[in-house]
Amino acid sequence: MSKPIPVGISARHVHVSREHLNILFGEGYQLTVKKDLSQPGQFACEEQVDLVTEKGTFKNVRILGPERKQTQVEIALTDALKLGIKPPVRDSGDLKGSPGLTLVGPKGQVKLEEGVIAACRHIHMTPADAAEFGLKDKDIVKVRCGGERGLIFDNVLARVSESFKLECHLDTDEGNAAKLNTGNTVEIVK
Repeated sequence: MSKPIPVGISARHVHVSREHLNILFGEGYQLTVKKDLSQPGQFACEEQVDLVTEKGTFKNVRILGPERKQTQVEIALTDALKLGIKPPVRDSGDLKGSPGLTLVGPKGQVKLEEGVIAACRHIHMTPADAAEFGLKDKDIVKVRCGGERGLIFDNVLARVSESFKLECHLDTDEGNAAKLNTGNTVEIVK
């Protein structure tokens, strides 16, 4: 049996750039930490925005900090149905050619031309974790979860950095399909 990997289930959220934060919340606005997340230096913010398309809206979607170079919206594919868009399944930051939407904040709104993705399944790990698993950054693996709705997730991206903590990130659709919650564990299948 492989070393157990903790799971983190990720709900829809937004990463904002400084430029867009200024528009949405006011010039010089600083994000407010609501709760630290499992990945070092990452946090859920008090701030929320609405995601708006011609077909639908999600109100009060949490911003995650810190600020990013480019604004990015991560949603589950079920969310995409309500919004009437077709986001690609991509690694974080790979936004070229993705659909956009409008972000609405208390002080203004931003129309994104691109930036909406369904984040690909991935495992954050340190170089020491990667060595233990025999993996390198950007390797693709399979991950198994047990239990009543046990299954194997294919095409799981290994993301390796000294700044990461070992955790497999799945979206709400994937977590629900396998009846997984944050804190449950999965294992890499060789």
